Amino acid sequence: MSYILHKLNGYFRLMRPANIMTAITDILAGIAISGFLAGGLRDVQETLQVLCLCIATIGLYGGGVVFNDVFDAALDRVERPERPIPSGVISRNEAIVLGAYLLLLGVLAAFTVGVLPGLLAISTAIAAIVYNKWGKHHSVAGPLNMGLCRGLNLLLGMSILPEALDTRAWLALVPVLYIAAITMISRDEVHGGKQRTLWYAAAGYAVVCLVILWQAAMHGKLVVAIPYLLIFMYLIYTPLIKAMRDPAGPLIGRAVKGGIIGLIAMNAAWVAAFAMFPYPLVVLAFLPFSFLLARAFAVT
Repeated sequence: MSYILHKLNGYFRLMRPANIMTAITDILAGIAISGFLAGGLRDVQETLQVLCLCIATIGLYGGGVVFNDVFDAALDRVERPERPIPSGVISRNEAIVLGAYLLLLGVLAAFTVGVLPGLLAISTAIAAIVYNKWGKHHSVAGPLNMGLCRGLNLLLGMSILPEALDTRAWLALVPVLYIAAITMISRDEVHGGKQRTLWYAAAGYAVVCLVILWQAAMHGKLVVAIPYLLIFMYLIYTPLIKAMRDPAGPLIGRAVKGGIIGLIAMNAAWVAAFAMFPYPLVVLAFLPFSFLLARAFAVT
């Protein structure tokens, strides 16, 4: 029994459960932006569509981060030997099988909602593999590639109403910018970095906040969205400012963790800007669960 629990713990560590919570809220934000939640969920069919897209992102994100460790196995033996593959808890082949199954689950779940969601899921899976194998090694293309994965995830949520993409697809550029900023600073979390990189990230975060404010004002939800936006800003800027003062590896790592967990509050702000109450609170409720999971399983 202890061997089985040890293995299961290794698999969960590979999947980054706290991060998966953020991916689910990406989907919920995309669904809200599409206008699907403007009048609430009206029947079982609509609820099942939302659940299937959430299952899709669990598979896609989980599979993506598993393959991250697969491709980084050699480097992790030196820099992060405690991870499941270099520590021997999970073999590289076992991780490959898990990652492939998760990506397949994500694609199939998306196709149950429609052809467009299915195609977006395939695109997300390809973007994740490209990033893990090649993109992460490029200083500019890497952060943009990682951001593209999150942008596609938001589009996957929006695709529940395909016509919404005609006028709102451009909003997927916001998570591209945000995740690109996090990815840019995450490269320094082992050996430390430069303040300039952190200032670039702070500027990117500011643009994200301004776009959300603008969209909330455009839809008459500014007052409703501001509390969620303030929570978001607290989560991302508090550790980032500390890292600016001292760009040591551990402090940058906390800034990266804050940026990832902060996605939940950001998505709650998106939902507040486009959907009715209590959906923003439902999204924000993922935050304490993500914090708890982040204590048990690594985020980066």
